[in-house]
Amino acid sequence: VKDLRFWSNPNYTRIVIDSDYETNYIHHLLKNDPAMSKPQRLYVDLSQSKLGKTFKKSKQINDDLLKEARAAQYTADTVRVVIDIKSFKSYKVFSLKNPFRIVIDVWGKNGKPEKIVKKPPPEKTYHASVNQKITPSAIAKQLALGVQTIVIDPGHGGHDFGAPGYIKGTHEKDIVLKLAKNLARKIKNTINCNVILTRETDRFLTLEERTAIANTKNADLFVSIHTNASRDNRAYGIETYFLNLATDDESIMVAAKENATSTKNISDLQSILIDLMQNAKINESSRLATHVQDSMFHSLREQYNRIKSKGVKQAPFYVLLGAQMPAILIETAFISNESECKRLIDPTFQERVCDSILHGIRNYIRETNPTAFIEKKPDKQT
Repeated sequence: VKDLRFWSNPNYTRIVIDSDYETNYIHHLLKNDPAMSKPQRLYVDLSQSKLGKTFKKSKQINDDLLKEARAAQYTADTVRVVIDIKSFKSYKVFSLKNPFRIVIDVWGKNGKPEKIVKKPPPEKTYHASVNQKITPSAIAKQLALGVQTIVIDPGHGGHDFGAPGYIKGTHEKDIVLKLAKNLARKIKNTINCNVILTRETDRFLTLEERTAIANTKNADLFVSIHTNASRDNRAYGIETYFLNLATDDESIMVAAKENATSTKNISDLQSILIDLMQNAKINESSRLATHVQDSMFHSLREQYNRIKSKGVKQAPFYVLLGAQMPAILIETAFISNESECKRLIDPTFQERVCDSILHGIRNYIRETNPTAFIEKKPDKQT
């Protein structure tokens, strides 16, 4: 066990325990013990584990939910991480692989999972077909303030180059950063909302950190931008994903690529995904994905030949796990395809891709809450 990281706001905290290798673990919530002056605690025991020599044994969190996290060699082969709690409503613990880490999400009493004015009918989503007609859910109809913050996530970065391009020297991490910056600028200039980029430079971010940024910034939408790739360089097209159980082998392969893991690990993740998705905005994410996918396909088809819609799909992407807002992952084009790789490095194509994504987001906002949608008026020319 080598490190402990965290991100927080007044109503949400994400803690990540990093380990050198995969191991079994258990977690348990302990009641407060006034007689011993001990607060309510959550502990995680990692079996067959040793505490790293450089591990800082105590980390002060001191937000509205948690006091501190501390770790010790509980037994000869068990490391225990204990989190002292101030106040909380709910929590979830899950693990990710390659590298192995344990993620703990904690929500406060005013956190987004409980942000419902009236109790809506249950969302029927986990195994729904993405091809069915999707109508605004009861949750969406209750959004009084509309979309105020959008987080744009350029995939990969730093030592993670993403998919290599058909053209030598072209890498996914560079293309998606340009697209994300362009899209952020267009949103700021068009929609009256705040825009946050998970990265603005060529730096590495873990997948769980990207979602944590969106949650701690109280984002209303999360859009992760990628380029697709295939061993078959004839493959081409646009597809947009939201978090759900994968329904086909191709979606599992795409998720494995973006998660930097194996298809077996994706299959293992599917077995616990339903529990992890209890607070996810599945219907809303599917609806956002549909608007963006339709807009990209119809807009680009008018300007380019051989534009194919591969549709709206679902898969267990690490970067979308735990997102407390509608969240999608866009595969803009196949960087492994000669024609689409040439387009991806073309500034004009990049502009048109971003225009079409923006149009899809605007359509989603209008449908979700027409009264909350305010476009910025262009500045008068002088």
